[in-house]
Amino acid sequence: MSQQPLAYKMRPSNIEEIIGQSHLVGEGKTIHRMIKAERLASMILFGPPGTGKTSMATALAKSLGIPHKTLNAVTDKKKDMEIAVEEAKMHGQLVLILDEVHRLDKAKQDFLLPHLESNRLTLIGCTTSNPYHSINPAIRSRCHLFELYRLTSEEVKEALQRAMKDEEKGLGKLHLDIEDDALEHFAQSSNGDLRAALNGLELAAFSTPADSNNTVHIDLNVAEECMQKKSFSHDKDGDAHYDVLSAFQKSIRGSDVDASLHYLGRLIEAGDLDSIARRMVVIAYEDIGLANPQAGPRALAAVEAAERIGFPEARIPLSVAVTELALSPKSNSAYKALDSALSDIRNGKSGDVPVHLKDSHYKGASELGRGIDYKYPHNYDGSWVDQQYLPDTIKSRTYYEPKQTGKFEQALSQVWKKIKNQKST
Repeated sequence: MSQQPLAYKMRPSNIEEIIGQSHLVGEGKTIHRMIKAERLASMILFGPPGTGKTSMATALAKSLGIPHKTLNAVTDKKKDMEIAVEEAKMHGQLVLILDEVHRLDKAKQDFLLPHLESNRLTLIGCTTSNPYHSINPAIRSRCHLFELYRLTSEEVKEALQRAMKDEEKGLGKLHLDIEDDALEHFAQSSNGDLRAALNGLELAAFSTPADSNNTVHIDLNVAEECMQKKSFSHDKDGDAHYDVLSAFQKSIRGSDVDASLHYLGRLIEAGDLDSIARRMVVIAYEDIGLANPQAGPRALAAVEAAERIGFPEARIPLSVAVTELALSPKSNSAYKALDSALSDIRNGKSGDVPVHLKDSHYKGASELGRGIDYKYPHNYDGSWVDQQYLPDTIKSRTYYEPKQTGKFEQALSQVWKKIKNQKST
């Protein structure tokens, strides 16, 4: 019996056998059209682990009957790429499937570029990283970029059932009897990673003794045992981590407390307290701001408590703070006002400081007219007096536009409205 992993043996041999990714290989979609026109172009396939990047690349080459060679940008040397070019010359064309293409060093890149230009090599690079962040522009500009998505649980189940029936490449000769909830567990706990699901099924099939009828029964307990190492996957240095951080902030901004706690949980599972802490404090001032000014100090206090006590107890103050942040009224008025002021300054709209506001604490200042007409607000009723503060060129400019969210900013809004009314009279 072949010792190759089930996930490897079950790789599709043509475009019709690809499971999922219908946005790319479905009828009329870009890659399907390439195959139909027999015009395979260089491309970068990127997406999470187990979504079938290398499998798709192999299937595309096989669909067109083009010779292909698979290399790894990290472990394979420039010499291996030179051999690939010689094979391309011999065959007239070659599809070079390059795993971890984001790790391609400059020497290998410089060697490949002219062969991509001449179309002697068709490169299909595979990576879990965002190509806009990680792949050199010289390579990226010569390739189409296609994102692969995590498979749905239904798509994973379809692939598992195909593997169980296939007597040539799969497990069809083992007479598997798998319970529905066990099959569901393989599909759900793999989190869209087909390789993990097939590996779990293969382990279950070969580690479970057959009964007297030579049937292998796989129940939920067996499925849980064989999938236990795949309960959660999160690389805190990868692109997916930043996607989770983005979803975390946007869920809090959108006041969805359930989603906020979900993404907090994912970040906690990744063990990245530093990113959680930084993002929570930013959110407190960026998204809640003046609508609940105490959110900032309380978020910082929760972060400091979490850092002091560590995980697993750190989740407790974090959960309290995130719940408050999500359900607080929201306002970005303060920092948006500053951004507006900064925009004027950077575009040359600043002007001279009014003479009555200039520093007068030095000898000779009065002769220059500095500070002479300045009115000290505390000498007036309500500690306010009408006088110009902005430079002449922008004296009518308004930056702060209060939002009517939260009692604190509503109160500030009333003060600001009163001041503006007094200035206009």
